[in-house]
Amino acid sequence: MLTLMIWLLLFILCWPLALMALVLYPIIWLLLLPFRLLGIAVEGVFELLRAIFLLPARVFGMRP
Repeated sequence: MLTLMIWLLLFILCWPLALMALVLYPIIWLLLLPFRLLGIAVEGVFELLRAIFLLPARVFGMRP
């Protein structure tokens, strides 16, 4: 809702810039999508490593 209000304010103040932002937003989102997927994969690897290193402690009954 806040994004819509900001866009409407931009549309009132400078409508060409608002229309350009409206057109470029999906293109920028598509360009950044691989980096988001890479971030999810790296986070998964770090969670796997954390689970592997904490496994001995969990076997002996300690809580992380």
